[in-house]
Amino acid sequence: MPDARPFDEWCRRLKASDRSAYAEVFDEMYEPLFRYVRSITQSSEAAQDVTQDAFIRLWEVRDSLSLDQSLEAYLYRIARNRAYNYERNQRTRSEKEAEGREKTPAQPAPPTRPDAQASAQRLEDRLWQWIGELTERQREALVLSRFDGLSHDEVAEVMDISPRTVNNHIVRALKHLRGRIDDYELDLLDRDEH
Repeated sequence: MPDARPFDEWCRRLKASDRSAYAEVFDEMYEPLFRYVRSITQSSEAAQDVTQDAFIRLWEVRDSLSLDQSLEAYLYRIARNRAYNYERNQRTRSEKEAEGREKTPAQPAPPTRPDAQASAQRLEDRLWQWIGELTERQREALVLSRFDGLSHDEVAEVMDISPRTVNNHIVRALKHLRGRIDDYELDLLDRDEH
């Protein structure tokens, strides 16, 4: 099945400063990049800012785009670098702020609703929590591959590692998630019996 997203054409048009190509890339790639960045920053607000910044950077470097390079992978790499820069800056800022303030008590969790939608939402929240437990590289490979649909070669290009290493990260990530899901299902069965 041919790729419905014409990255080669967009790349050529971007190099020619075609604003409509830029808008098409933005429309097509904003959501996947946002999800990817959110998996790194763990914050929707930060992910919005970083994703928008990645698109600004794409426009700024449009003249130097290579027609031999995957535009999609290049855009993910920009977003990845921006997200990790954001995270590094946040850690530095948090460390400085932590020196001058006391820790506030945690907010209680909102009450759960006993309907199927609430159960699905809880499971999705748990899944993202479990994804957050993965190593940084495992999480990144998993999100790029399974959520954003990049091939192992494209993930390897974004992460600057070999496709075999991408596969190893994904295998380990899936093994961890399967274990967590199995434990979760057993816990649900135990609750139902009581």
